[in-house]
Amino acid sequence: MNALDLDVLTMIVAVADTGNISRAAEVVHRSQSAVSMQIKTLETALGKPLFVRRPRSVTPTQDGEVLLSFARRMLALRDEAWAAVVRPDITGRVVIGVPDDYASSLLPSILKKFSATYPKVEIQVVGLPSVALAPMVKDGSVDLVCATRVKGLSGEFVRFEPMVWAANPSALDIWKERPLPIAVFLPGSVARENAIRSLERAKIPYRTSYESPSLMGLLSMVEAGLAVAPLARCAVPGHLSLLGQAQGLPEIDPLEVILARSTKSKRPPCDFLAEKIMSELRR
Repeated sequence: MNALDLDVLTMIVAVADTGNISRAAEVVHRSQSAVSMQIKTLETALGKPLFVRRPRSVTPTQDGEVLLSFARRMLALRDEAWAAVVRPDITGRVVIGVPDDYASSLLPSILKKFSATYPKVEIQVVGLPSVALAPMVKDGSVDLVCATRVKGLSGEFVRFEPMVWAANPSALDIWKERPLPIAVFLPGSVARENAIRSLERAKIPYRTSYESPSLMGLLSMVEAGLAVAPLARCAVPGHLSLLGQAQGLPEIDPLEVILARSTKSKRPPCDFLAEKIMSELRR
C-alpha cells in the first residue's frame, strides 16, 4: 500500500471519533473484522502503529493524530469537490440554531465553506442557549440545531467537547480565592451544572459572581479578573489562560455536542449543511 485510500481514512476517522472499533464499524457500515484488518494493513504499510489498543477502547498514537489531521482535511476536500460538481444549483434557506459558545468557535469556518459551495442557499443563524433551542426544533422554528445535549433535545452525536476553567493571565491567583468566584451561564446550562458538580465533588467552596446567557458576558468578567469561567475549550479566546488540576481546580465533565433536526428539515439544503457539520466537527 503506497497510497492513502479514502475509504480506509474514513475508517481511521470513525475509530478515532468513537474510540471503539465495533462502534466505528457500525458508523462506516462494515464488519468489525474488516475495519480492524484495514487498519492493521495500513499500520503495516506505514511501519507505525496508529492506535493504542486497550480492552474496551482505542486511542490514536502521536503518529495516528498526525494522520488523522490529514485524513479529516482530505475527506472534507473530497466532499467539497463532490458538492461543487454535482450540487451546484441547490437553492433554499436553512435556519440553524447554535449557542453562543459554539457559534463563535465551531461554526464560522463551516458556514464559510458551505456558502462558498452553495452560494444560492441562504443561511440564518439563531443564537440561543441549548435549552431554549430544544422547543424550536420541535415546532420547526429552526431546521437544524448544533448544541449541547440537554433534556428535551436529542439528535445525532457529533463529539465530546472538553470543558476548562478560563482565567485572565494577569489575575491567575484568583483561583486561590475561597469561595471561588465563578462566572457561569444561567440555570439549565449543562456547562454550569457540570462545573458546579465538579466543585462540589472536590469540596471547593464557590460563589456565583456573575450569571449570563451570553458568552460575551462571562468573558467580560474573566477579562476583568473578577472570576474564572467554566467554558467549552473551543470557546476560550487565545488571550485567556486555561486552569486545571495543576492549579487545584477539578476536572469538568465534557459537553456532548449533537446535531438535531426538525421534521421540516428534510430538504436538500438542510441535508447538505448537516453533512458538512458532521464531517467537519465529528471526532
